Amino acid sequence: MSVEQLNLVLGIGSLVLLIAVAAVRLSTGVGLPSLLFYLALGLGLGESGLGIRFDNAALTQVLGLTALAVILAEGGLTTRWTTVRPAIGFAAVLSTVGVGVSVAVTAGIAKLVLVSDWRTAILVGAVVTSTDAAAVFSVLRRLGVRSRLAAALEAESGFNDAPVVILVSLVASEHWSTTSVAEVLGVISYELVAGAAIGLAVGWAGQQLLSRSALPAAGLYPLATIALLLFGYAAAGIAHASGFLAVYLAGLWLGNARLPHRRAVLGFVEGLAWLAQIGLFVLLGLLASPGSLPGAVLPALAIGAGLLLVARPLSVLVSALPFRMPWREQAFLSWAGLRGAVPIVLATIPLTEHLAAGEQVFDIVFVLVIVFTLVQAPTLPWMARRLAVVDPEAAAELSVDVAPLDNLHADLLQVEVPPGSRLAGVYLDELRLPTGAAVTLIARRSETIVPADGTRLAVGDHLVIVTTAAARRPTERRLRAVSRAGRLARWLGETGD
Repeated sequence: MSVEQLNLVLGIGSLVLLIAVAAVRLSTGVGLPSLLFYLALGLGLGESGLGIRFDNAALTQVLGLTALAVILAEGGLTTRWTTVRPAIGFAAVLSTVGVGVSVAVTAGIAKLVLVSDWRTAILVGAVVTSTDAAAVFSVLRRLGVRSRLAAALEAESGFNDAPVVILVSLVASEHWSTTSVAEVLGVISYELVAGAAIGLAVGWAGQQLLSRSALPAAGLYPLATIALLLFGYAAAGIAHASGFLAVYLAGLWLGNARLPHRRAVLGFVEGLAWLAQIGLFVLLGLLASPGSLPGAVLPALAIGAGLLLVARPLSVLVSALPFRMPWREQAFLSWAGLRGAVPIVLATIPLTEHLAAGEQVFDIVFVLVIVFTLVQAPTLPWMARRLAVVDPEAAAELSVDVAPLDNLHADLLQVEVPPGSRLAGVYLDELRLPTGAAVTLIARRSETIVPADGTRLAVGDHLVIVTTAAARRPTERRLRAVSRAGRLARWLGETGD
């Protein structure tokens, strides 16, 4: 590639990225998910638009799986363990047993609709079953639904990619006809257990490494974090285990550890996840052939209706039986199984295996995702209100950013008082921070305040707190306790853990 060609590619790529970033604001204004704009951008650049011809399904699959790993890493890092812990059992059942129920029902519907062989029907059922982490994370965190529901959906979207990827890969491979059901279950069990073990091990090792490292620049911590998470994904792949489960659990571990420069890490990984989403959807739009999509509309509508109205509710019902979940919550969970990039990326696997029905599966899944996105995402807020699963009084979890002051053997904490926090209205002397901690500055709108004992905190305040190394963790726990329960947190039994 010449310098001129490189400049042209960089110019077009930069312009596409800027348009995609602007589409986020546009999608918020019109109430449509941004992924539709990215897919439309890819289609516009493709063979029916500007004429860029791209048909490399294998490259799309590799880049797509890597992008999904980055998205899952960001999802794990931003998921609070205290929130997701009560729902972990239900999410585990829904992402395994529920996936099995959904695949079976959807495959039966696909068999009737497509009048095809069982292999193609099971491929369609498996590909469209997986919910999309990026869609769930971006939509649910703005709705304010009950924490248990949000946690269940987030955990499910992080967990269910792993068994679905394994199943799709097995069905699309040459071993399809010689592999028994018991062998399939054995492979899935091994990959899930080994992937979970590798992810947790990488998360623990990463916490030890990052918390004990004094890197010379704050910008190196985000790079080290994403490198550790992608190492977990790669290590699981080398061990023939689930890389998706490994990267999500490693991110979940690190995201809940007390790491230096947490806010910088989360900001960097969030930007990287956005880049992964944009690149992924544009690439998938390029790969699609608009001329063949109209023929997939009717099958996609029929299979999608069966998935939305029968398979998904049945999988939720079966999974919820041991947990006695109210019907309103089950109904919301059934409607909130969002689809996005994951099914389309999985649909490239039959293409790379050169299956006869590969193009048909890809076209059906592409159309189904678009229809699902148009129907589900805009109606979720209405559905949440209708089913009365919104928690209007839920306060955002307090975020504490830590920067080490190595030469002073101390830490610098940055805390923002979020809406709904009971820190608002508390006087500084009522915080009763541990010995060794002091609030040194408060940034409030356009002014900076040097606080005194009579200073009263307000929503939106940014607190700068200096602590000794020993006082850091007790200080964080005290801040979280007051944020949750107010100035009488100790009397109410709130410890801030």
